[in-house]
Amino acid sequence: MSALEIGGHVDDPIEAAHRDGFPIAQTFIGDPQAWKGHTVAHPGGAAGLKADAEAAGVGLFIHAPYVINVATTNNRIRIPSRQILARQVKLATEVGARGVIVHGGHVTAGDDPQVGFDNWRKAIEGLDLTVPIFIENTAGGTNSMARRLERIAQLWETISDAKGFENVGFCLDTCHAHAGGLDPSGLVDAITGITGRIDLVHLNDSRDAAGSGADRHAVLGQGQCEADYLVEVVRQADAPVILETPTTEVTHADQIAWLRAHL
Repeated sequence: MSALEIGGHVDDPIEAAHRDGFPIAQTFIGDPQAWKGHTVAHPGGAAGLKADAEAAGVGLFIHAPYVINVATTNNRIRIPSRQILARQVKLATEVGARGVIVHGGHVTAGDDPQVGFDNWRKAIEGLDLTVPIFIENTAGGTNSMARRLERIAQLWETISDAKGFENVGFCLDTCHAHAGGLDPSGLVDAITGITGRIDLVHLNDSRDAAGSGADRHAVLGQGQCEADYLVEVVRQADAPVILETPTTEVTHADQIAWLRAHL
């Protein structure tokens, strides 16, 4: 395993870099639950954040808004989703980010899942991928594009011939995989066997049981994920790691210390 890059999802990545020494951090640009108003709030805007991140020595990852669903057959959601994702990629480029993470999305009941995969291909071809996007596996939903391995395989098969596909990667979320019912044994090999890559790990414990479909993150070592599972994903993925875990009682720094003690 190469030298581990690990940080957390934070509101202020520059503060986190100075406080905790994070070499990487993830943040939102704008309200993740909003359809409009996505701007860089950092002093000096995008240029200011880029300069301050470079000075602090912290690599940035941007998590796209949760409202995005480029797979859906609903035009009122799919079209603005594509527009928002394009803006997130543009802003991520301006701040010097290393990638944009976006959830796999879903179709509605009764829809052919292949339509959702095709919509993903069209979305990729419509983007100017000046930074990579990393499609993230999701925890719940029978109509999800990236919950089950077979759906991830269908998605990857469909998008693999899209223009710009070389700039599409994969983000593996350990809570989502657990809640989604994926077999923890050999998970990294199963994913890389499909995608050929894992570009980022979202290392999260899970409040709920395996297969629950519930996207509820827990502090590392205090949820229902086996510690060995979390540690082995980090070891085997050999990718940057971002914690999206609660910090009310246990800081990200302390959770990272827990992880390092188990590696």
